[in-house]
Amino acid sequence: MPVTDDADKERLQRLNNELKKYKTLIIAYSGGVDSSFLSATAVKLKEINVIGVLMDTPLIKRSEKEAALRIADEIGLDLKVIQFNPTYIEGINTNTRERCYICKKAMIEKIKEYVAENGIEEASIADGLNQSDKNEFRPGIQASNENNVVHPLVDADFTKDDIRRVAKAMGYSFADKPSSPCLATRIPYNTLITLKNLKMIEEAEDYLNGIGLKDCRVRLHKNIVRIEAEPEDIPILVNKREDIVSRLKDMGFIYICLDLQGYRTGSMSEELNTS
Repeated sequence: MPVTDDADKERLQRLNNELKKYKTLIIAYSGGVDSSFLSATAVKLKEINVIGVLMDTPLIKRSEKEAALRIADEIGLDLKVIQFNPTYIEGINTNTRERCYICKKAMIEKIKEYVAENGIEEASIADGLNQSDKNEFRPGIQASNENNVVHPLVDADFTKDDIRRVAKAMGYSFADKPSSPCLATRIPYNTLITLKNLKMIEEAEDYLNGIGLKDCRVRLHKNIVRIEAEPEDIPILVNKREDIVSRLKDMGFIYICLDLQGYRTGSMSEELNTS
């Protein structure tokens, strides 16, 4: 479907112009709305060579990997999946405040290794960063900038809302896909990240999604699990309270709590703003 809004058409043209600056674009692809939209737009341009790189890591849900593969097929993206386990890297496994910076830097190095090993010439690495992301606490942006990763969506002045609106107008299935940042964001800073607690969080969120919660987060605070849900989904948690408690205890959680503030992005960073 064509984009009809004049402002959106102008943004899309700016993005196309930005993308045409590159001979080969290696896109750090996650299957999220931003990197999917960037990839889909780039693939439509015949003037450039586009390769998506997906990091297969314990920090992403298996369901998210499967969705990323489906979307890549939908948009015709040439996708390379690279195995990457960052949980052994100091600063990531201990979940320091710089975790995102360290992790992003390590992922970029993996992409650079892939480019070098395959003899890909004149390649530029791009990510799905957009204008909205610049207003959040994202140490990974610094790592990207230090390694000359380009941000075409920023350069074309796309916000998150712009991306969703244009993607929907173009008929992409991922336009309304909920955000799903890495599982490490469910664990407080300076708390050890293990394969076990990552798996517990993933299993709990998959279960809650399965009983009808559209968007939720399971935040782990030692032996307390804090569930964030959309306000309209809280009745589901109340009505199915006994089943939820039983199921989550079977997964290994001890205390199960509902956050009355509801679901919000970046809640683990709220402690950084307190003195």
